[in-house]
Parts: sequence; C-alpha cells; structure tokens
Amino acid sequence: MQEGSLGAPERHVIPWRDDEFYDELSLDKELRRVFDICHGCRRCFNLCDSFPKLFDLIDDSDSGELDTVSSTNFEEVIDSCTLCDLCFMTKCPYVPPHEFNLDFPHLMLRARAAKAKNNGIPFVQKELTKTDRNGLIGGWLAPISNWIGKCGNNITRPAMELILGVHRDAILPKFSFSTFKSKAKEKLEINRSAPAFGRKVVIFSTCFSNYNNPEIGLAARRVLAKNGVESEVVYPKCCGMPQFEHGDIAAVAESALTVSASLRPWIEKKYSVIALIPSCALMMKFEWPLIVPESDDVLLLSKSTQDITEYIVDIAKTEGVADGLGSVEGGVTMHVACHARAQNMGQKGVEMLRIIPDIDINVIERCSGHGGSWGIMKGNFETAMKIGRPAYRKISELKQSYIVSECPLAREHLVQGAKSLAVNYDKVSSFQHPIQVLASAYGL
Repeated sequence: MQEGSLGAPERHVIPWRDDEFYDELSLDKELRRVFDICHGCRRCFNLCDSFPKLFDLIDDSDSGELDTVSSTNFEEVIDSCTLCDLCFMTKCPYVPPHEFNLDFPHLMLRARAAKAKNNGIPFVQKELTKTDRNGLIGGWLAPISNWIGKCGNNITRPAMELILGVHRDAILPKFSFSTFKSKAKEKLEINRSAPAFGRKVVIFSTCFSNYNNPEIGLAARRVLAKNGVESEVVYPKCCGMPQFEHGDIAAVAESALTVSASLRPWIEKKYSVIALIPSCALMMKFEWPLIVPESDDVLLLSKSTQDITEYIVDIAKTEGVADGLGSVEGGVTMHVACHARAQNMGQKGVEMLRIIPDIDINVIERCSGHGGSWGIMKGNFETAMKIGRPAYRKISELKQSYIVSECPLAREHLVQGAKSLAVNYDKVSSFQHPIQVLASAYGL
C-alpha cells in the first residue's frame, strides 16, 4: 500500500446525469466537507481568488471555523473559481487516490451545474458562450464589431459594461473577416526531404483560431508543411469550454459527441489530431471522457489528441525538425498557460521554442489572472489584474520583443498589464502564440 496520495492523481467520471448531483442538501454537505479540509490545509492560498475568499469567510466568522459560515456565502467562492485545474494538478495533497477524495474544480463545476439547472443561466452569460454564432457575426461585421469592442471607445464600451457586464477596460479579442477554415483551403507544398515526412495531422481549428486569429492556424500549417507533415483542418463546432465554465454540462456533452464523431474518420485513416489552444485540448483529452465515458468516439479522440506544441516537440525528439531555422531577435517571454500546465505534459511550448538556435527565452509560469471569460467581467476585472500583477512586473522588466502564450486570451491580458506598468513599452510583436515565433524563425 502507498501512504496518502503518493499515487498519480486520478479523476472520477462526472455523474451529471444523476439527480443527487444537483440536490442542494447533498451539494451543501459536500461543499462543507471539502471547504473544511481546505481550511485546515490552506496550501492553495496563492492560487485563484476562491481560496482567499473562502479563508476570509472562515476567519471572519464567529467561531473562526466553517460551522458558523452561512452557505449563502459560498457562492462568491464558487464564482471565483476559473476551473484552471491547478489546485488539483499542482497543489492539493488530497486528490484521488487519497481517501479525502478532493477535486475542488469539479466540485465548483457541480455547484455551477446545480445552480444552472435549478435557477437557469442568466441570459447575457448564456449568449456570450455562443462562440460559433458570435464568431460568425463578429467576422461578417469585423470592422464594425472590432470598433465596438475596442478599448477606449467611450461610446460603446460603457454600454457594453452596462448591458453585458463586460468591463470597459478589458481587452477583447478581435474578429477576423475570413475564418481559419476558409483560409486553410490554400494548398501548401510539403517538404518531402524533412525527417518527419509522411506524417499526417488533422487540425481542430478551435473557435479562437477560426474566428479571431487565423494566423495561429496558418503558422501551424506552414511549420507542419516545412517539417513534411500533411495537414487538414476540421472545425465542426466549439469544444464547449465556455458552457463548461457556466455548468452547462449537457451542452458540453453534445459538443463532445459531435466533434468526436467528425474526427473519428480521420483517426481511422491514421491522422493525428492537433488542437491549437490548450483549453480545447484539455477538454478533448481529459474532460470529455469524464462527461461521456460511454462514447467510443470520445475515448478514441482523447487518446489521439495533442497540442500543436506537444506535436512539434514529438517531431523534434523522434525524427528531428527540418533544417532552415534562423535566430529570433529581441528575445521571447513565454507564458505557460494554466490549461497547458493542467495537462501534466511539461512545458511543451517552451521546449518547442528552444528548438530555435540561440534563442533568448524567459519563462513565466504564473497565472495571468484572465481565467477565460471570467477576467473580462465587470465584477472580476480588477481582481484579475491584481492576480496577474507578478507576471506583468516580470514582463515589463524584461521588455522583450515577443510575448507569447499558448492561450492567446491570457497573452493579451498579460500585455495589457505589462503596458500599464512600463513606460514606452509599445514595440511588442503582435504574435500571440509560440507557433507563430517558430514559423517566423523558419522565414514563413
């Protein structure tokens, strides 16, 4: 037998179809059990804002213990969780197979799911999660929609803050008139002399690369072609992470079944599946199998999916990358995104960039504070900026030419924070993702 939680962390299937999952008394009992254990440990005090809020509630209560904290106050703890999974993966000593059986992020998910089922998801929040519809409309009207969402627009941003609850100072992603899927119809010449020639991948576009920044996907395809890899692009629909954040697990299950069914034929033809954004890869690899474990399509996809950086590193270690890499001037600050860290695969984005000769790279492995859609909301933006401040300080001190992250939303949040601290810090490359830096080093 092993003592405590010395075994590798395990996650249990999410019983979202069971009535007890949504039962308020059962949920409250489990919240109290877990919160009391967290109170006795406090190892996660410096992660997201959930833990400081929980500990303040307990410390300010009459007894200084959880028993005198009203359950009505738990909502602010639940709402502060960004589902980054870092407490589960990097901090908590009580995750399964420990007998305490703690999975804090999935308990927060359960609480949100119960609230969504019993009270419904607020209309504005639900509409904001419809990334495919919003992406299509935003792209069709790109000049107008980007003007509307631009920071400093004193006409539209105060109105958005009032109606949508989106903080007027939060950087919002721009929309692209042409999607990545449409741009990917371009025929690329495959480098037949590359060591990895013969590999084939199907790229899951992700909603961000498809509607907001197709350049990430285009850079990925060019790097793959340079390395002899044939690529196809598929995008049936969003992975469901926005719905996941709000506890709409049924919608996530629908996305999982649709996307996995679309990708199965490619897997059967011996194509590897590549996700361009780690949040999507996390859903496909780890969350979907816990939501629809009975689906053979989902389980097959889970075993067949890699992040783009993970895949390039595999090429480098297995066959070796293609010749032709040049140096990158001005240095790179690489942020390791939380959903990349939560995949327990190491710093693959950093490893990939170190393939570039003589690269000057600095690594930041701290929370950006963004947390998906959480950090842009009026009630959270100031907290998000506070959480990310240590990372902003480091970036503003380094003042390197490239600031990149596998999570483009986190990257924009980091750049915004760094510019707020540094004077004359306006010469940062527009590259968001490390694959764009690698493509540039290849001259692509």
